[in-house]
Amino acid sequence: MPHADTLDIVHHDDTRTRFKDVRYQHHRNGIRIWSADGEHAITDVLMTQAYRQREADK
Repeated sequence: MPHADTLDIVHHDDTRTRFKDVRYQHHRNGIRIWSADGEHAITDVLMTQAYRQREADK
């Protein structure tokens, strides 16, 4: 499962949602995100941008 320091989600109405330090999984109906705040399932996804600024855990 990918890990991102910052994950930006652009919705179909051009609004944006930003998450910090998350794990995420793309699926047919959108994206599922696990953060310190809990689990989020977002279905209104136009585009995602994930940024990783440190080395991935091995």
